Amino acid sequence: MGKKNKEQRIADIRVFSNVFEYEHFSEEDNLKDKWHSEIFRNNNPITLELACGKGEYSVGLARRYPRKNFIGVDLKGPRIWVGAKKALKHNLENVRFLRAYIDHLENFFSKNEIDEIWIIFPDPYLKKERKRLTSPKFLNIYRRVMKPGGLIHLKTDSETLFDYTIEVIRDEQCDLVEKIEDVYRDSRNSELVGIQTFYEKMHLEKGKTIRYVSFRL
Repeated sequence: MGKKNKEQRIADIRVFSNVFEYEHFSEEDNLKDKWHSEIFRNNNPITLELACGKGEYSVGLARRYPRKNFIGVDLKGPRIWVGAKKALKHNLENVRFLRAYIDHLENFFSKNEIDEIWIIFPDPYLKKERKRLTSPKFLNIYRRVMKPGGLIHLKTDSETLFDYTIEVIRDEQCDLVEKIEDVYRDSRNSELVGIQTFYEKMHLEKGKTIRYVSFRL
């Protein structure tokens, strides 16, 4: 994507009604406790897609579950633009996007405001464990915004990240819900095989194995 196109997309999302940008907020004008009352205007459960990229899961899940709310979180505006544009085109009122750092979630969500989290093909950070989105550092952040027993899903092509997450689940005494070593061989769950991201399609074309694990904090 050319520089001009990126700049245009960044300009676009600043006026998109379904995108919020972190740099626009102050302590006096934040989103805490407003997601239900002012943004979605319902009390339906809220699910986050972290490092959402182009928002394929946020949009896909929003289509499947109209009585749930979804928020895609990522820092890269040109990628968010893709999902936000699609959501606007299809008049999906139950999906929003937040351009922000994931380790700043507490700036935008209150305690117990989030019901569920999806982490789809995140950077495995092979040399920086602390930056992995399933590291104890991030689990502690999630605990401060999720309801007790909140469900977290990880879908990845990285065996290293998958095995690491299983260890963290055990060490942090979380409840393992489901563990699938090969999604396309062992699962019929439509959420896992029916929604494919841009990167997932690339991984599958290269013959990579897709793994999945879900757990409760």
